[in-house]
Amino acid sequence: MNADEAQPTQLLLDRFIADAGHALALEAVWAHGSLALGDYQPGRSDLDLVALVESPVTEAQRRQLVLLHRTLIADVPMAAKLHCSYVVRSQLPDVGRDHVTWAQGRLFERPVTAVSRRELTTGGLSLFGPEPAGLVAEVSDQELVEFIRGDLKGYWYPASAKRTRWLRDIWVDLGLLTLARASVTLRDGRLITKGQALEVLAELGAPAEVVGDIHRRRYGTDPHRASLPWRIRRGHLARTFVRAGIERTLSQRSGS
Repeated sequence: MNADEAQPTQLLLDRFIADAGHALALEAVWAHGSLALGDYQPGRSDLDLVALVESPVTEAQRRQLVLLHRTLIADVPMAAKLHCSYVVRSQLPDVGRDHVTWAQGRLFERPVTAVSRRELTTGGLSLFGPEPAGLVAEVSDQELVEFIRGDLKGYWYPASAKRTRWLRDIWVDLGLLTLARASVTLRDGRLITKGQALEVLAELGAPAEVVGDIHRRRYGTDPHRASLPWRIRRGHLARTFVRAGIERTLSQRSGS
């Protein structure tokens, strides 16, 4: 990402931090995912953030956050891909705890996952305040493995049976990339980027036309809107591959 590409993203992040700072007592804002790992594609990648706050978010502050994010999206369309978990400093060590989160256009509660915590401790980027390393508890290899296997079995495997979901780009992309990234982490403990996951998909025998489709939409200069017949075919290929891949991955012992 060159300086010209980075500027709109930086302006968005600066505004978000300023606006969030008016709504909450911010202690830090951290980035993980593509932005921190060096694979961020402006306008296409998610901006995965964690905001460390001083005290629990009140109902009035929840309403402020909804307005904040909706206003950002109205003013800066790429803000639709900005996701943030608001974590109370005293609750940070509780790995299973739900935190107020804005993602996919709504406010709800969910944990900061073991994968996200590992990203924060090994390569998290501080956008405001202290670095995450030293504040976020390190995730053990066993904790990471248990989370990934549980996510594949409990979330992605049932999802692979839901045919209509796989007509959408986001399910195709996340399904295949999640499987590829999980297979590498379970094999040797490494976290890889989505770009690296595309290369792994080829090694895993993923349908080349689907991998090419993901690559064009993530890195291409002119991503096109897919026709319905192609989306139907792509969805079938993607979910069939993901389902079989999960079965194969879960049958193997980690590190083998």
